[in-house]
Amino acid sequence: MSVVVAVKPSARKRNAKVGRLVFEDGSRHAFESRAAAERWADDLSTGDGHVWIASAHPRDEGDADLYLVSRATNAKLEAAYDKRRRRLRGGPTPEQESLGSEP
Repeated sequence: MSVVVAVKPSARKRNAKVGRLVFEDGSRHAFESRAAAERWADDLSTGDGHVWIASAHPRDEGDADLYLVSRATNAKLEAAYDKRRRRLRGGPTPEQESLGSEP
């Protein structure tokens, strides 16, 4: 029995190895079993963005049995400054100040 894994855009964006793989070999890959596909995903995740295997929806009419996916995030937003962190750390002025005229 063979299973077909389709690579989703989230996995390509999160993991550079997956992006290269899709560029060189395409976005569909066949494996002997789900376990083999999961080992492949684990190998791809080593040292790069985490990817994993997810089952295709039962009503999905595509030829894929499984998907290689990731949680695509915007790294800039993840690293954005957080006022709350500064307040919790007890910065010099923990109170929020108005942007309007001075008091």
